[in-house]
Amino acid sequence: MRHIALFDMDGTLIDSGLDITLSINYVRASCYNLDPLSVQCVVDTINAPVRNLSEIFYGKEHYEERARELFEAHYFEQCIQNVTPYHGIHDLLNVLKKNNVIMGVATNAPSIFAKRMLKHLELDSFFQLIVGADDVDAPKPHPQMLHRHLDHYNYHIGTDYALMIGDNSKDMEAAKRAGIAGVFAGWGFSSKGEGDYFASSPQALLDIIYTNRR
Repeated sequence: MRHIALFDMDGTLIDSGLDITLSINYVRASCYNLDPLSVQCVVDTINAPVRNLSEIFYGKEHYEERARELFEAHYFEQCIQNVTPYHGIHDLLNVLKKNNVIMGVATNAPSIFAKRMLKHLELDSFFQLIVGADDVDAPKPHPQMLHRHLDHYNYHIGTDYALMIGDNSKDMEAAKRAGIAGVFAGWGFSSKGEGDYFASSPQALLDIIYTNRR
């Protein structure tokens, strides 16, 4: 039986909260003369199951093109300034690779940022496929992103076992809709959440994967 581990990126593999916040606050100040938000506020907002990010971050019902362009230009440079992998992630990925677990990244971040950050942190080589929101018609919680991975790996129900590991409800819903198990990563942006499994640390995730390899 082959094992496939699909990872969310922000809040699961890497802590990008500070850089995201700095770029959002840059747009808030430059375009709208708004006071800065805290990292915790930004992270909680991003992970909320229902939210209008443009309204909360910029006071606009819909994203203005100038704000989008300014954020993307600023974040392209900012996204590798403070980002770090969570404690234990390197060890986890090394062990999974040695045990021939197929790994991929399914993130709602644009792929240009995802690939830039993962390459900067020397994590990109662990993953056979990195799929961002701009690579599909519908991001998570729609299962299209996960199906793209599973099709790429020639996944077969019954003979293969797949997990989606993420830190928010969209990851867990995408896993359910794709027909695979969801593991809530409690070490990242969110410490509480529900999935088929809950992992408080990367080591705990390893224990879950090993249990299902038997």
